[in-house]
Amino acid sequence: MTDEREDVQKKTFTKWINAQFAKFGRRYIEDLFNDFRDGRRLLELLECLTGQKLAKEKGSTRVHALNNVNKAIHVLQRNNVDLVNIGSSDIVDGNHKLTLGLIWNIILHWQVKDVMKNIMAGLQQTNSEMILLSWVRQLTRNYPQVNVTNFTTSWSDGLAFNALLHSHRPDLFDWNAVVSKQSPVQRLDHAFNIARKHLGIEKLLDPEDVATACPDKKSILMYVTSLFQVLPQQVTMEAIREVEMLPRHSRVTREEHIEVHEQHFSQEITVSVPQGPSPSPKPRFKSCTYAQAVYVTSPDQKRRPFPSSFLESVEEKKFSTMRMGAGDLENYQTALEEVLTWLLSAEDALQAQGDISNDVEVVKEQFHTHEGFMMELTAHQGRVGNVLQVGSQLLNTGKLSDEEENEIQEQMNLLNSRWESLRVASMEKQSNLHKILMDLQNQQLAQLGDWLTKTEEKTKKTDLEPLGPDLEDLKRQIEEHKAFQEDLEQEQVKVNSLTHMVVVVDENSGDRATAALEEQLQHFGKRWAAICRWTEERWVLLQDILRKWQHFAEEQCLFDAWLTEKEDAVSKIHTTGFGDQNEMLTNLSKLAILKGDLEMKRQMMSKLKLLSQDLLVAVKNKAVAQKLESRLENFAQRWESLVQKVESNSKQISQAVTTTQTSLTQTTVMETVTMVTTREQILVKHAKEELPPPPPHKKRQLLVDSEIRKRFDSDTTELHSWMTRSEAVLQSPEFAVFRKEGNLSDLRERVNVGETTCLLSVCISFYLCCHEC
Repeated sequence: MTDEREDVQKKTFTKWINAQFAKFGRRYIEDLFNDFRDGRRLLELLECLTGQKLAKEKGSTRVHALNNVNKAIHVLQRNNVDLVNIGSSDIVDGNHKLTLGLIWNIILHWQVKDVMKNIMAGLQQTNSEMILLSWVRQLTRNYPQVNVTNFTTSWSDGLAFNALLHSHRPDLFDWNAVVSKQSPVQRLDHAFNIARKHLGIEKLLDPEDVATACPDKKSILMYVTSLFQVLPQQVTMEAIREVEMLPRHSRVTREEHIEVHEQHFSQEITVSVPQGPSPSPKPRFKSCTYAQAVYVTSPDQKRRPFPSSFLESVEEKKFSTMRMGAGDLENYQTALEEVLTWLLSAEDALQAQGDISNDVEVVKEQFHTHEGFMMELTAHQGRVGNVLQVGSQLLNTGKLSDEEENEIQEQMNLLNSRWESLRVASMEKQSNLHKILMDLQNQQLAQLGDWLTKTEEKTKKTDLEPLGPDLEDLKRQIEEHKAFQEDLEQEQVKVNSLTHMVVVVDENSGDRATAALEEQLQHFGKRWAAICRWTEERWVLLQDILRKWQHFAEEQCLFDAWLTEKEDAVSKIHTTGFGDQNEMLTNLSKLAILKGDLEMKRQMMSKLKLLSQDLLVAVKNKAVAQKLESRLENFAQRWESLVQKVESNSKQISQAVTTTQTSLTQTTVMETVTMVTTREQILVKHAKEELPPPPPHKKRQLLVDSEIRKRFDSDTTELHSWMTRSEAVLQSPEFAVFRKEGNLSDLRERVNVGETTCLLSVCISFYLCCHEC
């Protein structure tokens, strides 16, 4: 396929696929070769065409892509879609030619055959292409400018498309204007636009791709079938017979020659002439190709091209008895020389094939090459028969001299002998290739079976082994699984050749042997798919456990370091032997900070428990559970011990602070009272010297003295209460908040104001009490 034709098909097929997606609101594809490589979009297309929901692999690895494509191939096989030498690896690897071949088979089945199946059944015809051509000619017979004889060159001027539309809807446009005033590209564009606007047919073709010397046949067929689907579908037997009477060369283009001669390969040609070549025996073998969904293939299986000599032989003229009439000795000699020349080249070609290899892939290549060679022999068998038949007719005329008759007889004997030798040698080579290829493939199947058995045992043993019990053990198990995945990738290479397995069976047990092999391959396929799923699922499990374990380990290390830090901090705080009051208050402040930190970190214990539970659910290992429980128990004990130490130290220091503050307060009060008393004594002394003696005490004086004493008692009680409140403030969460924010000025002011007020009240009360007394 040329690059130009490939580009046209890619563009046309992409438009057809997007038209199917548009019907179901699916996302369009942009690049046919790349978008179908993972198999997901291919399965979506088949969902649209079959109306069935198809499961897709969730992963994005090559194995997942191959499984998706293999599922699609199975769906196609169940729908009787013909697939020849197209495997899952071809699509996953983005093989352009085979991807286009796959899509064309899908189009051919659902667009061409499915659309035409009813009319084909009614006419009892099986050639959809011939019926479609008959339909086109029947609708366009009243248009003298249109003569459609094929699905390539007959459409390049655009008249055929317009004629089909005009025959159905003559009111849509002026036929004469299209014929006389438009170029081929304009006619094509006109027809495609009319079809889209009035018939709802997507513009699958670009005018520039059709207005060429030889448009792409598949693209034309696809679009004409779309027209057939919406236009009247009456086809008469007269139209079909008319197509059958068309010259063969006008209906068959070069690209169809291979298909034609593939059909000839299975035909048997017999020539009944004296001493003619032995008729080709009925094939003793038949070859089939299996594309199994379970096997992962290597990139781009090499395809066997047809020998150039075969393609050349297709283009040669056919020799017939009409050309070599009886008695035409000159034409006989010419045909004989041409056949002998070809026979010599065929003998050289058979010799050049060489010995049969012992490598299965090389043998497959040799098998396909020889198969093409056998097709070439079949194609030339008629020419050999024609020459022998004409020679026989010359001998029967009785117009030849004895010398000429002897010469022709010897020539016919020589030709027949060489042909028979070539035929026998070729069939013997084919038989040997079949035998060796089957032996090698059976060895591959046996090796695959052994590998599957060993691998299944290994997976079962692995499932029984517990994960862990340490993080390092888990990492080791992950590395072992990576090695297992590498082994799986290597095995993929070994099973590549089984993707396109050539099955050779004899004529009698063909179907039974084929069914048995299919059953064996399907059984292997299920086992292979199970191993692939197990590998993927275990990898996901290991990665999930690793993530959870690492998270738990990180949080555990951080919490352990934090506990150690706080334990050291508590051990450095003294509860006795203070130098002064400031040292007491400093240590008490540190303990209050630790209390705040403990309160904020309390939720960390709950978090560690949740993480451990989540990990244990995934691991399911008793040894791991015991280790995690032991670590959490250790954390709980250290936590409780730290809380108790902080609480105990806080109480001890608070008591010491209370005792010291009480002592300091009493000393301050006594000094104040002493100072006030001394001052009052001096004032009283001076007053006694200057003033007359005071009058005698009155009963009212006792009442005032009682009130002052009550006030003094109340103020003393208030002072004691303030000291108690101060102690509580130092230990309260509010103090911790002020400390955390770094602003103790407000708290200090509140404490100082209360202290000053209480001390002043006590001193005044004491002074009044003493003064009244």
